[in-house]
This record gives sequence, structure tokens and C-alpha cells, in this order.
Amino acid sequence: MTDDATARLLDRFLRGLRVLDPVAVWAHGSLAGGDYREGRSDLDLIAVLEGDPFRLPTARAVLGLHRRLRAAEPLARRLHCSYLTPATAADAERAHLTWAHDGPMRRPVTPVTRCELHTFGRVLHGTPPAGLLPPVPPSELRAFVVRDQKEFWRPAVDKARLWRQDVWVDLGTITYARATATLRDGRLITKREALDLLPGLGAPQDVVDDITGRRYGEPGPTDPAWRDRRADRTRSYLGPAIDSLVAAHGTATRA
Repeated sequence: MTDDATARLLDRFLRGLRVLDPVAVWAHGSLAGGDYREGRSDLDLIAVLEGDPFRLPTARAVLGLHRRLRAAEPLARRLHCSYLTPATAADAERAHLTWAHDGPMRRPVTPVTRCELHTFGRVLHGTPPAGLLPPVPPSELRAFVVRDQKEFWRPAVDKARLWRQDVWVDLGTITYARATATLRDGRLITKREALDLLPGLGAPQDVVDDITGRRYGEPGPTDPAWRDRRADRTRSYLGPAIDSLVAAHGTATRA
């Protein structure tokens, strides 16, 4: 179910895109998967345009739209969108113009995102994902998940300063649980399912409760002493957990 502020933002976004005659607009992530929490979840979108998003007129129109939304809609800071074309959509390695974290960047549409789009993607406009995106082979999905844990998350665990921030504790822990489900069972799970899975994977219960309260409850300010202790407990858990996961499934990178 979409809340009122989210529905208003999506409507303004889709109306703003009309000038670019989009082929398709899709939602993935929490909004598509049924675990969306207004004001706490990101709005993860993909737009397919006929014109090259990196050409100056198109890029100006895209960035101008996001800046206008940011000025008018509080939730717009959570709206992330990558811009593809029919000719570039199939290339999983290609970096696309993306608006995320309050600014423009280049990044690919990962195998996880592509699988989400095929499995439960929500069509907001135009052609469904299956009409433009090739399916993701299971070996490609597994290889990406292993690489992401090994090459991004494991080095991040060693950077102590990061883990005093809520976003790193939340995303790092949940991503590990989701990676485990994908590698072990071949399935994609929501953040809610990841939180339910974590205690059985040996995660510290107080850290799981902290993340759950922040996402689904009414959290207050985080005590600085708990912030430090939480960082230590999260890092002490995730380092060995990721090492074990990569050791068990590392052959996926060569599948």
C-alpha cells in the first residue's frame, strides 16, 4: 500500500517525466516488495527513456526534475532513480545516469535489482521489465552477491568510524542476511524477512532489536554509549560472518 505523501511524489515525478516520453518506469526495492515504510524506506525507481540520458538536454531535464521535487516534496530526498534506454537496458555492466542520495552519479543496475524487477517489480508506466530486461542467470546473481560481500562489505567492516552511523549498521546487517538467503536458498527476501532471519544466523539480538525499532517502531535519540557498543558488536559479528559466507560460496564467483 502506498501512503498519501508517497503517492503524491510519484504522481509529480511521473508527470514531470512526460516531457521525456518515457518507455517505462518501474519500482523495485521496498516499494515493490511490500515492505515500504513512508519516510523510512527509499523509493527505488528505474526509468527507461528513448533519448540518451547523458546527452545534455536530457540530463538537464532529468536533473532539473529531481531538484524541483527536492525543493517541493520532503520525501524526494529518498527518491532514487537510474535512467536507461532500450538499447542500454540489457548491459548489466554499464553505468547509467542515476539520481541518488540527493545528487547525480553514474552506477550500474545490479543483478539483484534486475532480479527484483523480474520477480516483483512494480510497473508505474509503460512496458513491463520482462519486455526490456533479459533474465538474470542464477550463477550471475550468486557471483554478484559474493563479490558484494567480499569486496564492498568486508572491507567496510574494518572502517570503525562508519559503524557509529545508523545507516551502516542497518544496511550492512540486513544486506548480509539477504545475501545469505540468496546464496543458501536462491531467493530474494525483504528487509522484514532479513530481520526475522538474523537471530538464527547468530546476530546480536540487541542489534537486531535496535534496527527493527528504528524501521518499524518509534525510535528516540540513540545514546552515544550504545552507539559505540553497537558499532563494536555489529563489526565483531559481521566480520567473521561475511568471511564464512564468502568461504562457503566463493566458487560462485567462478561459476
